[in-house]
Amino acid sequence: MTASKNTHLQGGNLQSLVGWQPEHFGWRVEGSVGLITLNRPERKNPLTFESYAELRDLFRRLEYVDEVRAIVVQGAGGNFCSGGDVHEIIGPLTQMSMPDLLAFTRMTGDLVKAMRACPQPVISAIDGVCAGAGAIIAMASDLRVGTVRSKTAFLFTRVGLAGCDMGACAILPRIVGQGRASDLLYSGRSLGGDEGLNWGFFNRLHEPDALLNEALSWAAQIATGPSFGHAMTKKMLHQEWSMGVDEAIESEAQAQAICMMTQDFHRAYKAFVAKERPEFKGD
Repeated sequence: MTASKNTHLQGGNLQSLVGWQPEHFGWRVEGSVGLITLNRPERKNPLTFESYAELRDLFRRLEYVDEVRAIVVQGAGGNFCSGGDVHEIIGPLTQMSMPDLLAFTRMTGDLVKAMRACPQPVISAIDGVCAGAGAIIAMASDLRVGTVRSKTAFLFTRVGLAGCDMGACAILPRIVGQGRASDLLYSGRSLGGDEGLNWGFFNRLHEPDALLNEALSWAAQIATGPSFGHAMTKKMLHQEWSMGVDEAIESEAQAQAICMMTQDFHRAYKAFVAKERPEFKGD
């Protein structure tokens, strides 16, 4: 998709990721789907200070990128992410002052804020270990696909910390319910694939060998839809957490009226009348 077609992001806001490559994780674009690969498989793909910050910056930048319409996050080597690197993050944290610790915890929270604020739906493809900050990335995604061998653990209490990390006490109960979130956040135990599907944490389960292709296929299907409409849906899902029903209904009325002004809405009507499939362009 060329920049000249995306007039709603013109005026200094439109950016491109063509040719861009991160330093601390893998990135490629397939069609309109961006694929993030956490790629330190020898240690089950832990995060570092640098990868936290680079992921945060990518998700912030995606707000201004129109050639990418959906995101998939995966881990390399049969595991998703083991959390913060014990040697490169946990050890140094024990030597930091309070101001530095707060700067770090705010930075990790900013990754979740950026994931929730980017307009593209985010799918996490979760196999094997998904622990600590890895579980948070999965939680902060819009959709989650797993395998029967997925092991998701919000293990913060097991290292002497609170379970309330990076928005977990706000977001996780909205996915699995207050009681089940309390179980996971107090115990730090692993949530298996089948249990995670039954609890609603996972949307779907697949065989490990098929996981990535299924996630990419789902993301590609989403990417063919009305990207402006999807972005509005994501924003409403997030903003309505703190609204009453009356306020939510009014917000959705305004959001839908805005979407009715898009060319995608008009294309869909014309395609329906012509008994054709609409082509959504995001404008």
